[in-house]
Amino acid sequence: MSTSMRKIPVTVITGFLGSGKTTLLRHILSNNNGLRVAVIVNEFGELGIDGEILRGCGIGCDENGQETEGQLYELANGCLCCTVQEEFFPVMEALVERRDQIDHVLIETSGLALPKPLVQAFNWPSIRNSFTVDAVITVVDGPATASGQFAEDPDAVDEQRKADPNLDHESPLHELFEDQLSAADLVVLNKTDLLDEAAQVSVTALLREELPAHVKIVPASNGSLDLSVLLGLNSASEETIDQRPDHHGSADDADHHHDDFDSVMVSASASPASRDTLVAALRQLVQNHTIYRAKGFATLPGSPMRLVIQGVGQRFDSYFDRHWREGEARGSRFVLIGEDLDADVLQREFDAALGAAQRAPLASV
Repeated sequence: MSTSMRKIPVTVITGFLGSGKTTLLRHILSNNNGLRVAVIVNEFGELGIDGEILRGCGIGCDENGQETEGQLYELANGCLCCTVQEEFFPVMEALVERRDQIDHVLIETSGLALPKPLVQAFNWPSIRNSFTVDAVITVVDGPATASGQFAEDPDAVDEQRKADPNLDHESPLHELFEDQLSAADLVVLNKTDLLDEAAQVSVTALLREELPAHVKIVPASNGSLDLSVLLGLNSASEETIDQRPDHHGSADDADHHHDDFDSVMVSASASPASRDTLVAALRQLVQNHTIYRAKGFATLPGSPMRLVIQGVGQRFDSYFDRHWREGEARGSRFVLIGEDLDADVLQREFDAALGAAQRAPLASV
């Protein structure tokens, strides 16, 4: 089929906050074997964290570390499914203009996005002749799911679900989790290196209850999977997405919103003494508020490298991703995603917690 006639396959990577979507995306792009991939990253929050992480590993940049126009599309704040008319189509139209340079498109949704309205958009006349959804891949955080993080009372909800599989769960987080699973053509059970065999069996069984029999569940550590498992599934998901159940209705549903979630930014007024003090301060905020996800960058005294810190609940990890660039504004800033968050209150508490953490002896994290 000629380049001008073929449909470009699109893989939609979705999953809850901190499940490892960006890690999976980086793995695909680092092992693409010459596949020409366009990337769309949807952000939730004031900082372009995921886009910056991708650029930090050289994706979307030239050999001098400068962003190359058109290789990385980062959409503005809010869920992709909620801003699809304003931003999605201009991006896709730009990709159509460069279709002879593209073999595949990867879309990483926000951890708060519902994938179904996005997939439905591929049926709209302006793009349906140019793209097809190769697959929706839902990434699941194995340890978080094992701990029942998506339910207010994990044991009670689990028993109720077993008794009534059609039960409407009250927790919006669990509804979102189920909607992301219902849209999946493939489920990646991630972070299995942090699960023992019994926990992995239990989580797999839990996921299987939510999935059609044909949807595979594949275990992974750090999103490391052979690309033949992830790409080329030829699901044409846009043709069947309307048949998949969901809690939130279609993209045209006026009640479709995410008012339950807030996104605020906090920053350190001075350079923190160490990564330990930053993590301790962030953990204090998580302990005092309903915060599901924390992610951002930090500068440490005497270090020429930029530190990435990401957290889900009380679990935090960090790594240096690249050198600070000449003239680049340094600092320590973090996006916090959760419910009923007040930016001024969180900033004051962050300042106080950071000060207390810098005065106290800390164990290494």
